[in-house]
Amino acid sequence: MSIGAFVFYGGFAALILYTIAMYNGLVRLKHAVSQAWSNIDVLLKQRHDELPKLIETCRQYMQYEKDVLERVTRARSGVATAREAGDVAGVGAAEGALRAGLANLYAVAENYPELRANDRFQHLQSRITQLEAQIADRREYYNDTVNANNVRIEQFPDVVVARLFAFAPRTLLRFEAGETKDVDVKALFSA
Repeated sequence: MSIGAFVFYGGFAALILYTIAMYNGLVRLKHAVSQAWSNIDVLLKQRHDELPKLIETCRQYMQYEKDVLERVTRARSGVATAREAGDVAGVGAAEGALRAGLANLYAVAENYPELRANDRFQHLQSRITQLEAQIADRREYYNDTVNANNVRIEQFPDVVVARLFAFAPRTLLRFEAGETKDVDVKALFSA
């Protein structure tokens, strides 16, 4: 075998190995995004299970605040529907409504000293607050992973392999613009 043939076959083998390595890296990123979403999904399910308990506890005390409880219930349903459909953008929009409803619920609960003193209410409020913090942490990780995936499938030479094997960009989990602005506490207490 001549040196030219050896260089040609060696270069071809190196190209094949490099392509395989790129493909495997893209597969790892795709699965990392799926795993990151699964972590958020688990927390959303846990919070979904806790909210009816909180609403029922509040309902026992808040006889005249049915609209507040109904808004939280509708928002909870919206998150569940979007989550089950795998609609990341829909989850973000529904999360905004749910968070606003919970903030309103907690603000209105301030008018009910017996409710605030209730151990079950305090436990559920604490549990939901912990889940909210965990969801925020997981959302940050998910968005970092999605960003890494989306950048990688657009970079050369990875874009060639990504298009060849139909690797698609993923959607960032964004919450409504109202989520990022300061809460108007005065408006919450006048509801």
